[in-house]
Amino acid sequence: METDVSALRRESPRLQTAMRAFAMLGIGRTGWIEKPRPVCGPLDAICRPIALAPCTSDIHTVWEGALGDRHNLVLGHEGVGEVVEVGSLVRDFKPGDRVIVPAITPDWSASESQGGYSMHDRGMLGGWKFSNTKDGLFAEYFHVNDADGNLAHLPSGLEPATAVLLSDMAPTGLHGAELANIAFGDTVCVIGVGPVGLMAVRGAVLRGASRIFAVGSRRKCFDVALAYGATDLLSYKNGGLAEQILKLTGGRGVDRVIVAGGGVETFEDAVKMLVPGGTIANINYLGEGEYVKIPRAEWGVGMGHKTIRGGLMPGGRRRMERLAAMVLAGRLTPGLLITHRFEGLESVEDALLLMKDKPPDLIKPVITVSWE
Repeated sequence: METDVSALRRESPRLQTAMRAFAMLGIGRTGWIEKPRPVCGPLDAICRPIALAPCTSDIHTVWEGALGDRHNLVLGHEGVGEVVEVGSLVRDFKPGDRVIVPAITPDWSASESQGGYSMHDRGMLGGWKFSNTKDGLFAEYFHVNDADGNLAHLPSGLEPATAVLLSDMAPTGLHGAELANIAFGDTVCVIGVGPVGLMAVRGAVLRGASRIFAVGSRRKCFDVALAYGATDLLSYKNGGLAEQILKLTGGRGVDRVIVAGGGVETFEDAVKMLVPGGTIANINYLGEGEYVKIPRAEWGVGMGHKTIRGGLMPGGRRRMERLAAMVLAGRLTPGLLITHRFEGLESVEDALLLMKDKPPDLIKPVITVSWE
């Protein structure tokens, strides 16, 4: 009987009514569960994954309870998929299409989207739906709202394992460079060079930064930071970050800071190392702590023109298409982030726990899934 069910799933995915999924069972607990297959609305699509990646955000959500308690919520928000069903009003996608799925999937008809803040549709962080307010991608099937606006065709020549990094890591890191408003010749410090911070380093290069300080501790991350264009490597283990930056810049500091790691205490160093008129861009998911500490004197007693901006990455189809074009043109090489490869949906748990443990040789694990 089991063989017959497996064959049915391969041959007629639209007939399947239940699915296996990897979920958050409660704070600090995960496991495999069975859930109903998602239902496709007229504007939506149902996909099955062909490449997936766990994220540090999943770690914050499950083991820190950063979003509050969740029960039987399917995890995962980074993926490349194959369309198996589309709604009656979907125009640009059909079953069989291979697609890049952004981590942020806004409702494009919301007033916030029309006002330029699609990531906050119908409320703060509202565009972040997967593994937050709806089931995520770590399942046999997943639902994508507003398919024409939130899916992008996977170009030929771009492997799914590389393309999955365009779901979240690349757009989040590059958004840090956007938020920081980097100009030609600016000096930049990127705090935290995990996968997002490394993409921020590359974003700083693409926007014309001169000297780029990459802050981390793992050799593997430092190697990729240099490959992406960092000029200086700093470790928080060697003393205060602000003191190190001020010493290396002759007491001046840096024009821009991108916070891609650390906690609420990180902003103290960021403010101290920033020049008057500079900008701090936060793209880090602050999973713990109630308040961000800003040093009063180094903030110019409130009048230092030191700006702090924090933002969730923009999602949607256009951004995925443009990032894919950058990869194909050789301007962006997110594949350097991949350090561990897994095969099969059942590997999601191992990959997620690897992300939680963060061994020294890890940057990003990726899972490929075959349905043949």
